[in-house]
Order: sequence, then structure tokens, then C-alpha cells
Amino acid sequence: MSIRTTFKKVLPSISTTEQEALDAGDVWLEGSIYQGIPDFAALRDIPNATLSAEEQAFLDGPVQTLIEMVDDFDIQNGKHLPEDVLTFLKENKFFSLIIPKSYGGLEFSPYANSTIVATIAAKSSAVAVTVMVPNSLGPGELLMHYGLDSQRDFWLPRLANGQEIPCFALTSPEAGSDAGGIPDIGTVTMGEYEGKEVLGLSVTWDKRYITLAPIATVLGLAFKVEDPQGLLGGKEQLGITCALIPKAHPGVQLGNRHDPMGCRFYNGTTRGENVFIPMDFIIGGQDNIGRGWQMLVSCLGAGRGISLPALGVSVSQCSFKSSAEYAAVREQFGLSIGKFEGIQEKLADIAGKTYLQEAMRVLTTEGLGLGLKPSVVTAIAKYHMTELGRDILDSAMDIQAGKAIQRGPQNTLASGYVAQPIAITVEGANILTRNLMIFGQGVMRCHPHLQSMVESIHSDASDADKTFNRIFRQTIGYSVGNSLRAFKLGLLPFTAPAQSTLPEVVGYEKSVHKLASKLAVYADFSLLVLGGKLKQAEMLSARLGDVMSYLYAAMASIRFYEQKVTTDERNEAKPYFEYATRWALCKAEEALLSFLENFPSKPTRQFMRLITMTYSGKMVKVNDDLVRELAEQAQLDTAFKKQLTHLVKPVAGDGNYINEQAYLAKMTCLPLLAKVKKALKQRVFKAGVRFSITLDNALDAKVISADEHKLLQDYNLKRERAIRVDEFDFDLNLISDKADLKIAN
Repeated sequence: MSIRTTFKKVLPSISTTEQEALDAGDVWLEGSIYQGIPDFAALRDIPNATLSAEEQAFLDGPVQTLIEMVDDFDIQNGKHLPEDVLTFLKENKFFSLIIPKSYGGLEFSPYANSTIVATIAAKSSAVAVTVMVPNSLGPGELLMHYGLDSQRDFWLPRLANGQEIPCFALTSPEAGSDAGGIPDIGTVTMGEYEGKEVLGLSVTWDKRYITLAPIATVLGLAFKVEDPQGLLGGKEQLGITCALIPKAHPGVQLGNRHDPMGCRFYNGTTRGENVFIPMDFIIGGQDNIGRGWQMLVSCLGAGRGISLPALGVSVSQCSFKSSAEYAAVREQFGLSIGKFEGIQEKLADIAGKTYLQEAMRVLTTEGLGLGLKPSVVTAIAKYHMTELGRDILDSAMDIQAGKAIQRGPQNTLASGYVAQPIAITVEGANILTRNLMIFGQGVMRCHPHLQSMVESIHSDASDADKTFNRIFRQTIGYSVGNSLRAFKLGLLPFTAPAQSTLPEVVGYEKSVHKLASKLAVYADFSLLVLGGKLKQAEMLSARLGDVMSYLYAAMASIRFYEQKVTTDERNEAKPYFEYATRWALCKAEEALLSFLENFPSKPTRQFMRLITMTYSGKMVKVNDDLVRELAEQAQLDTAFKKQLTHLVKPVAGDGNYINEQAYLAKMTCLPLLAKVKKALKQRVFKAGVRFSITLDNALDAKVISADEHKLLQDYNLKRERAIRVDEFDFDLNLISDKADLKIAN
């Protein structure tokens, strides 16, 4: 019995759906991370993502106008998106960001798409979701890549100008994460369409969680096709297929709604029973029957890296901006709360992780802008950026405390706090994404020989043994090389390579190499010892996926610091960069150590420790000095801080504007406030029961001039407005304090 035959008995074959998923995407930077040699040269060669003049004009024009139109508190307390908002979205082509210009679309870059969605999300999650869905996985993208010319010519212009609103229905009550197990069936049969008997499908479906379904005019539908009568002359089970069906088509049921956490984007159900559709309704025509899963995973491999990560970055920037401003103007015990170390610890964490979020957003969309569909990277982005958004938002709630939990127009966190779980659960629930997708797909995509080996093991070809033996020898050589490299870097860590021209980056670049070399060894031994069982060892494989993810994040952090930070801003940016990179590297190391501690084979575990020289954590940790430095930097009004909060566009009178005005007023008054506090300490005058009285006393004592008194009183009024919360009457009707609003404006 050959080695190949032995392996064939214990290793499962790759299923059709798994094979289609593997074939649908590209390998990018994650491949070099998995193989233990992170490709920093490729990282630095990526063209910088920038907005074109047309994209910037869209942000400055229609997007800014939309933000000024939207009253998110009013939306969340209503039942529908305002009709004028929907009309504005249609007329200004917000649903056609990815549709080619030749069909009337805007044809914006992935970076611009992400920036637009995130900017809208900073104002309203409901409006952002409404915009992002047609520009992510849906009829538009499927038609662009797989539609017939006649289908593109008809549908894309109508989608581009908002004449048609699309939705896409994949999830069924019985099939969520297991999309390949959808029970919805289309049976090949003859039927009547437009007065003629034609070949088509009788489709029965029951779908839920479908965004835009209640207002959609055209339904994208995924279902399985069967041909029991053999009308197509082939096998009976033909596989998942995608079709495009007008809402007006007889039997289509659209309109019922779900209520996703009270976030007022349209989400609901669609059903149909024995609905006959002609073959022309299949995206790509009859030849594309059975290609639906390949089409879906290919498109999702790109879209997953744009929309939901954008929401994670948006909520992070909102949390950072509002928390930093609140920490600066809110005072307790005679000090701004940003001076207390407990607040500083939370604020530094928010600031560092917001930097990391923006770095990952930019890098991921730059990869997509190259025309790649790196499904592992986009899964990393979707999982970690939505989780980081949730983590950052929780810390912001802690800092803002009572202000954060009182709903109202002035609250800048509540809407995002309610909506954030939605991003966690859709387009692949995060548990699924982390435990099955990141390393599960990564191991097959990124290993240079594994997929070919599995194919040769299950091959029935006459030369299968010869092919397998050749690949097996290559695999052994690859694994030996990984082990030698890891041992060398473990024994002589200073030999790790680094090409950065910035001294502060060199050590972190070396650390990425050292951790990646260990990952390659642990992945090899996992495959050798666990084989097919690794697929079921979800906690172990998830930890290896975490290592890949955090090393990708560290590379994104390094790239952002090198490419997006000007020389003049280096000192401002350095604490953000160091916090983010250290945090990512420590999380990667933590995952490696946890993997070792839980590996089921003790002898293998001990050998892996020895060969990689891994017995304890070695990464430089975030220490108290860095926390204090970053917290102080985060409360300053700097150009770099503006760059990390650029998605938040305050509108006169809204919560972000009120907070910002108080913060800027304080920055202006810092020298005067120091003068007043010094005089108080020296007992030149007495403090009043309110700060306004203290200022009057300072004026009387000639500590400050009349002009300085006016400036400080203006700051005090803005400060009082910023620390207040919205009030309602007994029946929860909002009380509008016009005097305060006048001051804020």
C-alpha cells in the first residue's frame, strides 16, 4: 500500500462547494504571512489609495448634503426612512458606486466606496446600510461579472439611476451559515411566459434577513436547481443558481419587514411558491445553472472587505472623536477627566485601535483596488474590524458614562451601539468567520502544495502515485525549510530581516518575521499530526487564524505609518503607531502560546516549543508610559488626529458639532484656564459655586481682562452644553432648548 493510499483513507476530499470557494478568490499578502516570510517588499510597492477629483467632489457634494439632511434620532424613532432621503439617494446615484460609467454608474474605487459608506455611517447606520447593500454583494455586481450583455444593458442603467432598487436573497430559515444547504428549489419544467410556452424553472423559496427586500423592485435569488425529467439532458441535481426576478412578476412576495435592533434600514422576507420563471431570468442565462455558489463566493470575497469593515471604522472614529473631546472638557474633582489614568487607559486603547482600524481599511481597499479578490484578507477585515469596532465602542461608553446612555439627538454613540451587533452577525457571522473561514480557507489557499497534494491523493489517474510522491517531497522540503528558519530566528532573533528606513519601525518589522516563522511551523505540524481532524479542531485552527490576522494588522499599521504619515506629523503619530503595532503583535503571540498550550499531542507540543524556541512571550507590550503618552496626544488638536477622525462630519447643532465646539473653545482657552487656576491656587480670589461665578470673580480681581473673561465665558457655555444630555417631557417629547442651541451655533 502506497503512502498516497494510506492518506486517502484518513483525509477527506474537497467538496464541490469548498473547491468552488477555493477557486473563486486570490492569494495576496496573507500567503506570505502563512508561509513564514511576510512580503514587506510587496507591501511597500502597493500604490497608495487616494480619492480621485470626481470621488472627492462626490464626498464634498452629495455626501455632505445627505449628512446635513439626515436626522438620525428622528429616523430611529420613526418607522421608515424619510422619502426625501430615499429620493436623494436615487437621484444622486448612491446605489451605483460600483456600476461602470458606460452603464450610467459612478464606477468608484473600493477605497472611495469604503470612505463614502463609512462617512455616511458616522451620521446614520440606517442610511449607510441602505447605501452599502446595492454596492456590495447583490444583483449589480453579479450582473457586471456574470450577466449576459442583454441583461447588463437592461438592468444596469436602471439600477444606476435608482429606477430599480435591488435586493439579494440567500439566507433561508433552515440555512444561514451553511448557505450551500439552502432548501429553496427550482425545478426545470415547461411553463407559460408572456403568452408562450417556454422552458424555465418552477421555483419555491422562503428567505429572511434580506436587506432592502421590503422596498426592492427587483429580487436577486439563490436556489438549487433540479431536473427530474431530464429536460436539460444531464444530471438531476444541478446545483446553486442565481436569478433576477422583477417584483411585479406573478407569485413574488416582497414587503414584510424585520426589525433589526430598531435600526430603521429596510430588512425583511421574500417568499414564492411554484413561481415559474423563464431561463432568461437566470443571471448569465441557462449556461450558468449550477454556477451560483462560485459566483456568490467570488463577489462576496471582494464586497466583504468594504462595507462592514467600513462600519467598524466609522463607529471607531466616532467613538474616538467624541471620547477625546469629552475627556478634555468634562471635569471632576477640579480636573478634566482625561487627566485620570483610568480614563487614559481606555482613551489610549480607543486611539490606538482606531489607528489600526484605519490602517487596515486603507490597506484592504488598496488590495481590492489592484483588482484582487483576496477572500482570506477580506474575511480577516470583516471579522476583526467589526469586533474592534464593538470593543472600541464599549470603551467609549465607559468614558462617556451617563452621557452615552441617554438617547437623544446629542448622543453620538447610542445609534452605533445599537447597530454594531448587526455588523457582527451578517455576511458570515463572526464566529463562523473566525473559526472556519480565516485559517480554514487560508491553509488551503496559502500553503504552496497542500491543495495539489489533496487533489493527487483523491485522484483516480494512473500516475496519481507518481504525482503525489513529487508533491510530497516538495512539501517535506518546504516544512524543513520553515523549521530551520524558525529555529534560527528563535536562537538568533537579531538576524530577522527588516528593510524599513525608519528606526522606530525596524524592530516591529523584525517581530512580524519572527512570529510568522513560528506560524508556518505550527501550521505544518498541525496538518501532519491532526490531518483532516484539524477541520473540526475549530479552537486550534481559529488561533492560527488569529495569528495570520494580527500579523496582517501589524503590517497594515507599519504601511500606514510609512506611507500615510508626513514627516512633520511623525511625532504626533508615533504613539498611535506604537500602541497599535505592539497590541497586534502581542495578540498574535498570545494566540501562538495559546495554540501550543492546547495542542493535543504532548510530544509534538514539546518539539514545536524547542524548534521555535517558544517558552514565554517575547513581544514588547503596551506599558503605562505609552498609555499616558498616547492619551495625552489623543486629547490634543493635531493634524494627525484629524486624519484619524476624518469620517466624522459635524453638522451645526448636532452632537458632534456641540462636542467639537466645546473642545475647540477649550483648546483656545488653555493658557487662560491655566492662569485662572494658578491664581486660585495662590488665593488671589475665591472660587464660586459655579464656574461662571469663578470667572466673574477672576475678572473683579483683575486676574483676567474683559476680553479674556468673554472668551472664557463663551467656552463655559459651550462646555455646559456639551456635558448636558437631551431631556424629554413626561411623554418623551423632546425638549428643545433654543437658547442653548443658539449658543452652540
